Formats: sequence, structure tokens, C-alpha cells
Amino acid sequence: MSLLWVILGFALLVIGGEYLVRSSVALSFKFNISKMVIGMTVVSFATSAPELLVSLQAALKGSPAIAINNVVGSNIANIGLVLGITALVGSIVVDKSFYKVNWPAMMVFSIGVYYFLSNDSVLTALEGAVLFIALVLFLLYLIKGVKSSKAVEDVDTTLATVSNFKIFIWLVIGGVALYFGSEWLVNGAKEIALSIGVSEAVIGVSLIAIGTSVPELAASVIAAAKKEKAISLGNLIGSNIFNIGSVLGLTAMVKPIPVTEPKILTNDIIWMLGFAAILLPMVFVKQKFQISRAKGFLLVFAYGLFIFLVFTAK
Repeated sequence: MSLLWVILGFALLVIGGEYLVRSSVALSFKFNISKMVIGMTVVSFATSAPELLVSLQAALKGSPAIAINNVVGSNIANIGLVLGITALVGSIVVDKSFYKVNWPAMMVFSIGVYYFLSNDSVLTALEGAVLFIALVLFLLYLIKGVKSSKAVEDVDTTLATVSNFKIFIWLVIGGVALYFGSEWLVNGAKEIALSIGVSEAVIGVSLIAIGTSVPELAASVIAAAKKEKAISLGNLIGSNIFNIGSVLGLTAMVKPIPVTEPKILTNDIIWMLGFAAILLPMVFVKQKFQISRAKGFLLVFAYGLFIFLVFTAK
């Protein structure tokens, strides 16, 4: 029964996230917000909503390990699983913005959250606010520096003509689906952890993290297989930055997140930092400025090793 709640929870999060993105974009057009700003802010925040709701539910229900490892595991999965499998389908071209802007920013956010958590074993409201404000400043910098429309190619302009009533209905559907999806997912995951004798941290960094990365994985693989457009490494890096800045930042502002399981700091976050750090040398070795199939295989293999060790390490 616990597994059923988890599956239903994932399904509702996917549905809720989709409707929230649609309604948010449509609403933004109503307020005459430019496509560029919508693509880089509104869509990004809306697609982070499932992770945010899961972390909030977990923190409020007394499961801080799930709240933290939902983000840590998603960031690892974005690089090891999503980027790795997508590269196996077809090589990914890396542009200069990766090593000039996106990668350094991801490392700053990743090291920053590690410092905050290791300093006193809690992510306080003030530290959460620092992460969120840093995210806002980073977005303002990106918006100011964008000179092309590449960042907004995913914004559906047909949503500009949607009626106010339909936007309201989409918002209601999205909100309700996200609320119950996160509730069922957290409750089901806690029961699974209890029944198989593993910690909530293990479930958070594996099952929940993979689940919240599935929609992104599916979209990336389909786009790569159809060769409709280049898969942007920046999108995945941006997702990792958003997870730390908005999901952990906002959650901590609502309720401080304590580190209840030492392995989060001594193991899980170290893996997150490792996956993030390895990307830079990876794009400069053999087949420069490409994430080739061979590199994709290495990422997937490393991710498989991580999951194996998570479930077998004592």
C-alpha cells in the first residue's frame, strides 16, 4: 500500500507541476512580462514546485532528512542519471556559458549549503534567506546578460491567449495536485523506509530523488532521440541551483531544517559536490566541449555505484 501512495504521489506531482507551469506562464503574459523573464524565472520556479512541496511537507511532518536529501539526491540524479542517459542517446554540446557562469554558480551554491549545514547541523531561516536572495541575484544577473532568445525557446506563446477562468482552473488543479501528491509521497516514503529497515535519508536521496527527476529525464531523452533541439547542459545546472536556492532556501525560511542523520553530511552531500565538481574537467578532456556517450556512460555508472553504496553501506 505504501508503494501505491508513492506512485500516486509521483503522478500527482507530475500533473500538478505541469498545470502550475501552464497557469504561471499564462498569468505572466496577462501582466505583460517578457518571454525572456518568463522563461528564466517563472518557468524555473514553477518546475521546482514539486520538489519544494515535498521538502516543505517533509520538514513540517518532522522528516528533515527527506527534506534535505530530496534536494541532494535530485541534484545527483540530474547529473548522474539525467545528463548521463541523455548523453548515451546523443552527445551534448557544451557552450562557454557553462564554465564561465553556470558551473561556478552551481559550485558556489553547493559549497554554500554544505557550509551552512556542517557549521551547526541546521539550515536556519536566515541561511535559507541568504540562499534564496543569492538565487534572485543570480537570476537578475542572467536576465541582464542574456542577448539571445535561446533561454526562452520553451515558453509556449499560445498560452498568452488563455482565458482568466481557464488560468484559475489550472491553478486550482495544480495546487491541489501538488499538495496531495507531496503529502502521499512523503507519507508513503516514510512507511517504506520503516518497512524495509532503511533510514528516511536513504529513501530521500534515492526513491524520492529519482522520482522527482523522472519528468526531466523523459523530456531530455525524447528531445535528444528526436534531435529536435540541442539539450542544454545549462538547464540541468540551473535546476540544481534552483533546488538549493529556492527549494532548500524557502523551506528553511518556513521551518529551519536540522541535520538528523550524520551520513547526510559525511556521505550524501559529498557525493553531490563530487558529481558537480567532476563536470568541469570532464568537458575539457577527450572530445572537448562535449558530453560524449563514453562520458555519459561514466556518469551513469557512477550514479549506479552511488545508489548501490547508499543501500548497502552500514
